[in-house]
Amino acid sequence: MLTENTNNPILLVEDNPIDLDLTLRAFAAKKLSNPMQVARDGEEALKYIERWEQGDPKPVVILLDLNMPKINGLEVLRVIKSHPDFKTIPVVILTTSSESSDLQTAYQSGANSYIVKPVDFEKFLDVASHIDLYWRVINKSL
Repeated sequence: MLTENTNNPILLVEDNPIDLDLTLRAFAAKKLSNPMQVARDGEEALKYIERWEQGDPKPVVILLDLNMPKINGLEVLRVIKSHPDFKTIPVVILTTSSESSDLQTAYQSGANSYIVKPVDFEKFLDVASHIDLYWRVINKSL
């Protein structure tokens, strides 16, 4: 699918190797044209800020897990959403947590969307397709 945002990467922040593989396979199956970047924990995710400040392309969307070692996803979300140059990057929480407190805190911290990861691969393909369609085609960004 060709869109106007095909050159900018999608940043996937995921520490679980199984969920990481599932997500990458789902996006590959949907023939995503955006390059995928991966951060395997919150600390690694925050290192991307320095790269963006130095001119690396900002992601079209960040897919962010919540429960990670070192720095959790909510803290990563708060840092990104408080940065004057990067607060407009859409952040989609992609997590196994369906806790209402996590949902509320994520939205209060600036999340643009909250998706509970499906366990079934076919359902995950649907999620990948919706993320691709909405964040790269339908949504208009700055």
